[in-house]
Amino acid sequence: MRSKCYREVKIAIPENPIQELIKLNCLLKNLLHAGHFSDALHLFQQIHSSHQIKPDHYTLSTAITACANLQETRVGAQLHAHSIQSGLKIFPHVTNTLLSLYAKSRDLVSVKRVFDEIVTPDVYSHTTLLSACTKLGEVDFARHVFDQMPERNVAVWNAMITGCAENGHDWIAFDFFHKMHVLGVKGDNYTFASVLSLCSLEQFDFGRQLHSVVVKTGFLRRVSVINSLLTMYFNSKRATDAYGVFEEVGCEVGDEITYNAIIAGLVSMERDEEALLMFKDMKTVGLKPTELTFVCVMGACFFLVIASQVHGQAIKMKFEDCTSVSNAAISMYSNCGDINSAYLVFRRLEKKDVVSWNAIIASYAEENLNKEAMLAYIQMQRNDIEPDEFTIGSLLTSSNSLEVIEMIQAIAIKKALILKVAISNALVSAFSRNGEIEQASKLFYDMHSKNLISWNSMISGFLINGLHAHALQHFSKLLLLGLRPNHYTLSLVLSICASISDLQHGKQVHAYILKFGYFFHTLLGNALIALYSKCGALCWSLRVFQNMIEKDTVSWNSIISAYAEHGEGKKLSIGLRLCNVQVQPHQIMPPLLRCSQLAADQIFNLMVNGYGIEPEANHFSCIIDLLGRAGFLDIAERLIKNRGFDIDSGVWWTLFSLCAAHGHIQLGTIIAEFLLETGKEDPAVYVHLSNLYANAGKWEDAANLRELMKKYGVMKQPGSSWITW
Repeated sequence: MRSKCYREVKIAIPENPIQELIKLNCLLKNLLHAGHFSDALHLFQQIHSSHQIKPDHYTLSTAITACANLQETRVGAQLHAHSIQSGLKIFPHVTNTLLSLYAKSRDLVSVKRVFDEIVTPDVYSHTTLLSACTKLGEVDFARHVFDQMPERNVAVWNAMITGCAENGHDWIAFDFFHKMHVLGVKGDNYTFASVLSLCSLEQFDFGRQLHSVVVKTGFLRRVSVINSLLTMYFNSKRATDAYGVFEEVGCEVGDEITYNAIIAGLVSMERDEEALLMFKDMKTVGLKPTELTFVCVMGACFFLVIASQVHGQAIKMKFEDCTSVSNAAISMYSNCGDINSAYLVFRRLEKKDVVSWNAIIASYAEENLNKEAMLAYIQMQRNDIEPDEFTIGSLLTSSNSLEVIEMIQAIAIKKALILKVAISNALVSAFSRNGEIEQASKLFYDMHSKNLISWNSMISGFLINGLHAHALQHFSKLLLLGLRPNHYTLSLVLSICASISDLQHGKQVHAYILKFGYFFHTLLGNALIALYSKCGALCWSLRVFQNMIEKDTVSWNSIISAYAEHGEGKKLSIGLRLCNVQVQPHQIMPPLLRCSQLAADQIFNLMVNGYGIEPEANHFSCIIDLLGRAGFLDIAERLIKNRGFDIDSGVWWTLFSLCAAHGHIQLGTIIAEFLLETGKEDPAVYVHLSNLYANAGKWEDAANLRELMKKYGVMKQPGSSWITW
């Protein structure tokens, strides 16, 4: 499809064919630089078919470049044949553009054939060949060619490094960079950008050293290097360092890709509010959000109001028809719990790809809409879209029927997807989740290849089915095979040890965590607190808690609950320490209130007045139950009076029962009046109040209440039992 700005060129009989050809070649070059590849090809066809002007090697190489960018392999093959027929293939830039054509078409056989036909390949020829081989998986061949080269400049080294980096051969890329440094070959911005983008948590120290080299060599202000530094720091979970790079140079010389990198990094670290602020800042400095910007920022939207605004902005900027943005919008609305909006975006999307169908199926699966997920899959098949491992995985996630799981397994076998490890892992989890541990185990042992997720799925299956010994045996086999467990594996094993109070194995796992540096995982710290608490080693729970690098809500809940369950709440002076925590304490108040009866009123005030947290029904239920059991009904009464009557009825019933137990007639009468206003027909109110009077020795009031029940026709429901004799 030709662009609207392109005007048909009329080629007449020229007075000076050479001058006319130079003019047309310039026009071809301008179209190429403007990205109008279809227009460039059309102009070449006009020149070629005019018979008035004969295309030269510049004309042909430009046309081949246009084909390479369009990945028009059929037209490219015709131009290749024309280069041979016309004798223009002898020119280096023609053969080099042919190399680029076949490299971009991922036709490695043709790349090698064209390269072998070059008499004296130049640097561009070598770099194109090396890049194609490394990116398409023939790293050994590329290394052989590399070793045979008499001269290797930085471009050749970059071809090997970037090619290996893009094809997942990270350590080979690092090795080439090291050799390059030893041989004294100075890297450029492409070198540093490629290597930095590979650095994550494991290579963080190396990445910091490389950052220093970048500063020293003056490449810090190159946009590609800045973007790679941001990627490295976010991959290493170092948001502060990433902000430092951005504030130092990124906000001055950064582009849209810079903002995309920092937004994506913040989203990956679940710092959603900051990602949204960065999105706003991007527009403030005059940069236009790109397709990738919206895809990233939509991952940060978990509130419907914000999601609607971001989606509206995408529509306003003409991204509504962009499939990737619409796919992200489907997932975004699903994360906000608005399945109707997710479906609406899906329905309006004209060009649906497999990701679109996966997004809507996953949305249904997350809402446990099993029927809708299957219907969407059937419709996907009718639209000739083949499922992939994500499709099958989503269907299995939503399936809670053995029959459906077996049907999905049959689909996976029919589509040859069963050979993918991810599918087998999902099936193992699905069978285990539905109690079919034998089928899960058989499937696990029949798998052609297993990864760590396979072992985790099987161990988890044994755990949820109560087969703790089998789970521990599988963990031992995993270690014997030389596989290294991750933090999730270790958390599963700790959960098993906690459930059976196996302190010995739990300590061994703890030692493994310390030995291999997993101690920074909050998940493992929480699991260790629970383990030691279940095994009665309360001091170890506290020691783990104190040594945790990062604590979340679960961490606080775990340690507080550990002391509360052991009746040692008074020993845990944790109330005042809440002032120094970074998490919001509204979710950790209920277990905290169970720790100390005498301090309950103070802690509750700290929650409301110190943190400004609006108490929820569970907070009131917890503190009233606590105060009532301790006999502090006067404090409970004061809390309720200060709060007013906008309280859950369950709280009133809790306190009403405690009034009867402790003989608190005044408060019990007030509560009874309120309950009778909201439910006059409930006989339980009369019965509890009558018991309250009777326990206090006020037999006359109790008898009057019974007469009142008869007057209003309120009948106590007779007791019943399901036990038959």
